[in-house]
Amino acid sequence: MKVRNAIHGDTPALNVTDTVGEALGALMEHHLRHLPVVDDSNRLIGIMSEEALMTADSHTTPIDGLVARQPIAVHPNDHVFDAARTMVRHGLSTVPVADAEEQYVGLIRRHDIFDTFARMLSTQASGAILALEVDPRDYALAKLVHLIEQNDAKVLAVASETPGQTNAQKHRVTLKLNVTDTTRLRHVLEHNGYEVVASFGDDDDELAERVEAFMHYLEV
Repeated sequence: MKVRNAIHGDTPALNVTDTVGEALGALMEHHLRHLPVVDDSNRLIGIMSEEALMTADSHTTPIDGLVARQPIAVHPNDHVFDAARTMVRHGLSTVPVADAEEQYVGLIRRHDIFDTFARMLSTQASGAILALEVDPRDYALAKLVHLIEQNDAKVLAVASETPGQTNAQKHRVTLKLNVTDTTRLRHVLEHNGYEVVASFGDDDDELAERVEAFMHYLEV
């Protein structure tokens, strides 16, 4: 999904002529820690943080001298993954969206990215979630999907983490399936070298234990 489809249109940017008090009020109103700052021609100037505002001597001080003049932004045609990466890299609660001429288009909030990822991962669809770990040399997505489909199930969404992204030594894969009973499928996956770390959404009596295991898996 492109950034332009995830822009939050109800949160206005700050203007360089706004005061500290006005900027703090906007942050509180929208429950954010960062807001883009534009000039009178709607050009993106930078990002105003709550932390910087709290250092001001007076609430009547214009934010022009406090704003971090680093026009960090993503383009409307970028993928939402780019927005998420930018947000994490710079520790932001919002990411400005600007065109090639640095004209401000809008912003994406952390919640917007979360909602987009939730839709991409088919979280609203009925079905179980399996969390797997496998040695990197044995991981092939096509092979994994084929194995699942051979057992009368389909993969609705997949997310993966390589060992370089985490402290784990194995490749981590989270699958959203179109079935709720994965008892047989788990045995098949284990037999083929996949370690089923957690399973959520099944219809048997082991659900509580697997939810606890899944939470532990996420904390590792």
